[in-house]
Amino acid sequence: MSPKLTWKVLRKDLALGPRSPIFLWAIVLPFALTLILQFTFGSLFNPEPRLGIVDGGDSEITAQVEDMKGISLTLLDDAEELKSNVEANDLDAGLILPAGFDQAVKDGERPELQFYISGESYASNRIILSVTAIDLVRGLEGSKAPVTVDVVSYGTAGLPISVRLTPVIVFYALVMAGIFVTGSNLVEEKEQGTFMAMLVTPARIGDILAAKWMLGTLLASVLAAATLVLNQALGSNWLQVFVVVAVAAGLSSMIGLLMGTFAKDSTIMFGLVKGLGIFLFAPTLFYIFPQWPQWIAKLFPLYWILEPIWRVSILGGSISEVWVELVVAVGITVALVPVIGLVARRVQAQMASAG
Repeated sequence: MSPKLTWKVLRKDLALGPRSPIFLWAIVLPFALTLILQFTFGSLFNPEPRLGIVDGGDSEITAQVEDMKGISLTLLDDAEELKSNVEANDLDAGLILPAGFDQAVKDGERPELQFYISGESYASNRIILSVTAIDLVRGLEGSKAPVTVDVVSYGTAGLPISVRLTPVIVFYALVMAGIFVTGSNLVEEKEQGTFMAMLVTPARIGDILAAKWMLGTLLASVLAAATLVLNQALGSNWLQVFVVVAVAAGLSSMIGLLMGTFAKDSTIMFGLVKGLGIFLFAPTLFYIFPQWPQWIAKLFPLYWILEPIWRVSILGGSISEVWVELVVAVGITVALVPVIGLVARRVQAQMASAG
C-alpha cells in the first residue's frame, strides 16, 4: 500500500464528495436533529416551571398560583400521584396543602409544608418554584415566613432529557458520516465501474480502501465534534474529547467500509444499513433510559465508542476513566481489517471474472 496513492484517491473523494446527496445529507442531519430535539426538549428554550398542587382545603395559595403567568400549574387529588409525577419528572415540583393550612398560618402556627422537587428538573425552575412557594406562604401571614418549609428532593438526581439525547445525535453523525458515506462511496465506485478502473492504475485495492476509510473517519470526526459543540457538551478537556471522537469515527468508518466492500450495489447497501439499524442504534437507548441494566449495552459494538464520548465530553471525565472502552474499540477496528481484506479480494475476483 502506497501512502502517496492513498492520498490521491482521498483527495479525489474529497473533491467529488459534496456532489453526492448522501454526503450532503450526512452533514445536514446532525444539525437538523440538534435543532429539532433541543427545541422540543427545552435546551434552547427552557420550559415554564411545572408545579403540581394537592389542595385539601381550597387554599389561597392555589388561587394565586392559578393567576400567575410563567408557571404551569397542575391540580391533583392524591399525594402519592403527586410524588409519582415529580419522581418521573412530569412535574418540576409538588406542593401539598393540607386542610386548614391557611388558617393555621394566619393563627401564627408553623405548620409543616411538604414541597417535593424533581432530581431531573432544571436548577432555575427549582429556584423559581421554591422562592414562589415561600413568598406565597409569607403572604398569608403578612410578615416573615411563618412556616418551616420541608424541601424534599424526590427522585434520583439526573441529567435533563435534552442532555441524555446528545448520544443519539452523535450516533447519527457517526453512522451517517462514518458508516453510510464510507460504504456508499465505495458502492458507487463499483456501480460506475471506476473501482475496477482504479485497479488498472498503480493503485492497489488496499490504497482505495484506506482512502475510503480515511474519508469516513475525517468526516465523522468533524461532524461528531460539531454535534458536541452545538449541544454544549464539548467540555473543558476538549483535546481528550477529540481523541475519543477520533477513535469513535475510526470504528464507525471501518464498519461502513465492511458494508461497502460486501455490498454489490446500492440496494444491498441500503438493506444492510436498514437491517442492522436497530442493532447499531440499541446502545443509545441506555442513555435515554439509564435505569435499564447497563451491562446489556456492552453487547453492541457502538457502545464502546458512545460510552467514552458520554463520559469524557458530557460528564467531564478523562481518558483514564475510559481506557478499557477505547482499547476494545481500537481492538474491534483492527480486527475488522483482515475481514475486510478477505471480502475485498473475493469481490475483486468476482468483478474481474464478470468483466
